[in-house]
Amino acid sequence: MSDRIEVPAKDNRLGAFLRDRRQRLDPAAFGFAGRRRTPGLRREEVAQRAHISTTWYTWLEQGRGGAPSPRVLDSLADALMMTDAEREHLFLVGIGRPPRAHPTASAGITQRLQRLLDGLGAIPATVATATWDIIGWNLAARRVLTDYETLPAGERNILKRMFLDPETQAAQSDWESVARFLVATFRAETARAGDDERAAALVAELTKASEAFARMWTEKDVRVAGEGEKTIHHSTAGQIAFEFASFSVDGRPDLKLMIYNPARDADAAKVRALCAVSPA
Repeated sequence: MSDRIEVPAKDNRLGAFLRDRRQRLDPAAFGFAGRRRTPGLRREEVAQRAHISTTWYTWLEQGRGGAPSPRVLDSLADALMMTDAEREHLFLVGIGRPPRAHPTASAGITQRLQRLLDGLGAIPATVATATWDIIGWNLAARRVLTDYETLPAGERNILKRMFLDPETQAAQSDWESVARFLVATFRAETARAGDDERAAALVAELTKASEAFARMWTEKDVRVAGEGEKTIHHSTAGQIAFEFASFSVDGRPDLKLMIYNPARDADAAKVRALCAVSPA
């Protein structure tokens, strides 16, 4: 007699979710033939696709055997052809936390997100990866912050510009505080996103090139982007103050939308003037 306890259906959210998604799939689409008394894939077919034993999968549906590992949940999500939203829900009901993000190399953003940036008008906005690579921006960001469009893709990184570019450093009203903020959010967000390879390469490059970065990196501070205040010294418009806020991009947990709202009417007027100027 087994000493494993079967979890009541009302408490077995993981098993109920797995069973529901299994029964929604068309066996013929996966090359499984034969007459069936119930809809969807059989348990052994899911187990085969997920590279786990049928017994272990059966226990998961029945609420037996304890919590699965993240690796098993990832395999099940792939086997059941889950969307990103379904994968996240699987992790939440399975182990109580979301999966680590799977960063995807991207040279840009969707047209819909670009239209959102452009629609902000005279409010600078950017989209950045967990490693602070800027992959999206609007005209106001180009005119006020940095003209990312003129930079090679490999140089559109806020950390590299903050620690290696004299003009970017000179534009900060409090360079030390801004630099520490960037390093701390970089540490926290790359750990959350699992972007180990890109992060390691960037840390190695900046540690070698910047004593300040090497010093701050060893302090192991962590922060979230959140919101706050920022003042820059623009080369032609002078001092401009902003209130900034960071937002997650739905469906892309490795990306963050940064919006810099002018703090006062005078600051907004300066940004509008810069946006109205024709490029040289």
